[in-house]
Amino acid sequence: MVGRIAGLISCVMCAVPFLMIAVYNKDSKEPINFWSGDTTLKGKIRNVKDYNREMALFYKRCSITFLITGIGFIVIPIVGAILICFDCTLGIYLMYKNYKTILNLYS
Repeated sequence: MVGRIAGLISCVMCAVPFLMIAVYNKDSKEPINFWSGDTTLKGKIRNVKDYNREMALFYKRCSITFLITGIGFIVIPIVGAILICFDCTLGIYLMYKNYKTILNLYS
């Protein structure tokens, strides 16, 4: 049971920052950065309001993904382990591709 709870707590600790970025930056006048902290986004993004709305939704999806993974750890630990491996490998690639799509849409 300790492993299940540790898995859940780890996933929640990953989900919370994504959710905080989504909630607190969605109405920002500055474009929401992806992990890199790109400071040139201000000059690239044409419609900051819509871009931030899309990015907030993007970060909420990331948060939900980690919460589902945490629930997977509670229900069946092997499912949680498989999901966390997916989140940290293919999931990162999919996040990057999704971010590039959003960036190209609003640049």
